[in-house]
Amino acid sequence: MKKLDPVFRSALDSAYTHAISHLENLDQTSVAATVDAETLRARVAKPLPFEGIPADQALEELVRNVDGGLIGTAGGRFFGWVIGGVLPAALAADWLTSAWQQNGALYATSPASAIVEETVGEWLKDIFTLPKQASFALVTGCQMAHVTCLAAARHALLAKRDWDIEAKGLYGAPSIRLLSSSARHASFHRAVRLLGLGHANVVDLPVDAEGRLAPRALAEELAKAPDAPAIVLLQAGDINLGAYDDFEAIMPIAKEYGAWVHVDGAIGLWVTASESRKHYLKGIDGCDSWATDGHKWLNVPFDCGFAFVTDAEAHRESMSVRASYLTHASAARDEMDWNPEWSRRSRSFAAYAALRQLGRRGVGEMIDRCCDHAHAIVTGIGKLPGAEMLWEPTINQGLVRFLDPRPSATDADHDRQTDAVIAEILKTGEAFFGGTTWQGRRAMRVSVVNWQTSEADVERVIAAVKQAIKAVV
Repeated sequence: MKKLDPVFRSALDSAYTHAISHLENLDQTSVAATVDAETLRARVAKPLPFEGIPADQALEELVRNVDGGLIGTAGGRFFGWVIGGVLPAALAADWLTSAWQQNGALYATSPASAIVEETVGEWLKDIFTLPKQASFALVTGCQMAHVTCLAAARHALLAKRDWDIEAKGLYGAPSIRLLSSSARHASFHRAVRLLGLGHANVVDLPVDAEGRLAPRALAEELAKAPDAPAIVLLQAGDINLGAYDDFEAIMPIAKEYGAWVHVDGAIGLWVTASESRKHYLKGIDGCDSWATDGHKWLNVPFDCGFAFVTDAEAHRESMSVRASYLTHASAARDEMDWNPEWSRRSRSFAAYAALRQLGRRGVGEMIDRCCDHAHAIVTGIGKLPGAEMLWEPTINQGLVRFLDPRPSATDADHDRQTDAVIAEILKTGEAFFGGTTWQGRRAMRVSVVNWQTSEADVERVIAAVKQAIKAVV
């Protein structure tokens, strides 16, 4: 056995030491950044020297230069942007993924990666209760999962109208209608832009008081052009409320007009693993495609997302490519036939390790735990003087607002107070929250997706918010 180069060992030992230190100190360090852009730039943005330095010295320099500029997303007191933490097995598998340096493009480039990815896809379809025949792809995140699913939708809808989109492109093709609720995520906009469908062609449909797409509004819009190809976007856990569209009511309407139904399940698709909450997704298995994230609720390292498509032929035709120098497998799945990337990281290893660590029951317990903590945080903050609960979580998403105490305070004053309290919370470093605008009012979003968030974190965070309100007042 060849002895590992000392340069490798020294650098890896240093990385291990710093990684352990970072994880062990998450409970004591600020969740928010403690230095500004100017400070970071002064440390980092120096001219590249002509001569290099030893690997371990380069690593030490990096750690030193970014100190104070890292966000505590791996810890249990981060509640912004729906960013998950990292499970131990997933983090360790991700380290191995980099060491193994596999290209997860083809079975030929990494047989192990291909078979692990096959397995992860089947496990996830089982957890999400999706059709057995559905195809899947592991991509960089829900953004590219949307692109993958909508490319399959575009292929299928235009193929029915004798248009070969991959050969002819969109010039002269039948126009595809895009119908969605006004509560959709902006990543859908980017997906339709990348695919040449145009976000200006997305029709906003109203939602009810629960944040759900109104079935009648969808029926009326589809009836305006009953023969036109259409894609309907539905929500499984929207970004502000965690709201779910009524799949059982909407699916018959969409199918009556031959529409392709795509589900944005970046957050909420995982709730199928919860025995007490899976009823929100009743009827979801009848849709045509689904997109979700792994680096949110599965708690695997960035970047990881999942796409699923019922029409496997449309999925493959929209993505697959052939070249004489490629070696395609006949008895295994070539990953590049199903996703937009050619050379790609074998992100299946981390997902596999996470799912094996948790098991099906563990996934469900993690979902329930996060939902319970979100409810406790939102209701707890909502009871504080100077705070108001705007949305009580049904899953892991909730909204609170902070009120200007002056008797003559206007909504604009309450908006400013809300943003000021959020800023004060970040300044303390005790927790990390983000702001949003919902129904014309500024609010603080609470999103709990980290496996490490505990009851002690909940109490600590509510206390920190209480102090922040006092500091701003």
